[in-house]
Amino acid sequence: MATWSSRGLRGSTLEELINRTCQQYREKRLALIQKVPTPITPVRIDQSSRHITLAYFDQKSTVDYIGAVQGIPVCFDAKECNSDNFPLQNIHAHQVEFMKDFEAQEGIAFLILYFAHRDKIYYMPFEQMYGFWQRGQNGGLKHFKYSELAPQWFLKRTGSVMVPFLEGIQMDLEKREGDLEKKKN
Repeated sequence: MATWSSRGLRGSTLEELINRTCQQYREKRLALIQKVPTPITPVRIDQSSRHITLAYFDQKSTVDYIGAVQGIPVCFDAKECNSDNFPLQNIHAHQVEFMKDFEAQEGIAFLILYFAHRDKIYYMPFEQMYGFWQRGQNGGLKHFKYSELAPQWFLKRTGSVMVPFLEGIQMDLEKREGDLEKKKN
């Protein structure tokens, strides 16, 4: 069973940047996105500092963030990677199912990937993530490569917004509208 101390600080940089971005979006009344707390049970507590030093996860969490952007429900998970190959084992089956169900309810689900060694942030629409996931489940590669990613989905930092995921959501919505138009014709 995974424990708190075995995870280290993996992903904490990205989450801090996203938390700051969510705060900015909220202050500007552009979006209301909340970090979903991971339920834990403390096992060991340092009495002098009152910090949890060892804990286990009570249950599987859904995704890292959930909320609304201009009335559109959104959910996403944040993942950090230090190489050009992203292991699909970092995306859990229960997260994929939750995101799939969220999309079925007309919400927008996506991943925010931070390639730390390149200092690049990628917005991965659910459809793309699910394609890689299915490939891995059907005997294909159990990872995807940086070189497989579509350049237009890399987010460009502008001003004080560190993880401008609203731009990714806008592109995602435009792509979905375009796909609907193609189906009609």
